Formats: sequence, C-alpha cells, structure tokens
Amino acid sequence: MTDDKRPAKPAKAAKAAGATDGPPVLLSGGNPQIPKGDGDAPVQAYIAAMPGWKSGLGRRLDALIVRAVPGVRKAVKWNSPLYGMDGQGWFLSIHCFTKYVKVAFFQGAALRPVPPGASKTRGTRYLDIREDDTLDEALFMDWVKQASALPGERM
Repeated sequence: MTDDKRPAKPAKAAKAAGATDGPPVLLSGGNPQIPKGDGDAPVQAYIAAMPGWKSGLGRRLDALIVRAVPGVRKAVKWNSPLYGMDGQGWFLSIHCFTKYVKVAFFQGAALRPVPPGASKTRGTRYLDIREDDTLDEALFMDWVKQASALPGERM
C-alpha cells in the first residue's frame, strides 16, 4: 500500500503558492490565466497580460471604475477581474475574447439605460467593446456608479 501523504512536488507547491514560470498563459480567446487573488495586484497582472490593444482598454476601464467608485474592491477569480463593494458582493467583471472585451454588469437589467448585451443569466447585461469601438466614458462611469449601489453577486 502506498503512502497517501507524499510531499507535494516542487512545481505543484510553487503553483499553489501563486508562483509562475513566465508570462501568463492565454486561454481560449486570449483571456489571461491569472491565479485568483484579492486586491489590486492580481487585477493589474491580468490587465498587463491582456493581449494587444486589450491591455490598454483594460487599463482605461480599471481607471474609469476606480474614478467612478473610489475604494472599489478588486479581485481575480475564474480568470476574470471582479469589482465590488465591501459587504455587498461583486457588481462587474471583465473578460477577454478573441475580438472583444466583455464587461458584465451582474445587475445590469436594473441600470438606466440598460447596457446593450443580453445574457442567459437573469439580470446580467453585457457591454462588448471591440478594438475600433468608441467607449462613451461618461455613460460607462454612470453604469458603474449605478451598479455599485445595487446588491452584488456573492462569489
């Protein structure tokens, strides 16, 4: 019978501790694979790993969110940055796809005006941003402010 309490292999132990051997892996559609973590650092690592023009957009979106909601809580879970309010849950996430970046407003159906992208998930609405799209920063910040005041998702 073998011993089930073998020490972890060094690579597995390092991976579990969040260490990396190089640049983040890009998953399907170019979404960066970033270890989950709370705070600004993992979100900035995700943004830095976003491919091409998406990284600049990620920096811009992050700055607009922080400006709209000072003190916003940040984390990376399931390879996506999440933004929320302490004690209220998460109100927004960002995810890279091949040709666009998707912003998910978890209570987007309650926002005015309602963000354009429908979802199979009740209440969630999306904003898909492509490379040549013009982002209406004032409207985006208004959506972020509205979303931050609503009950968020517990994840």
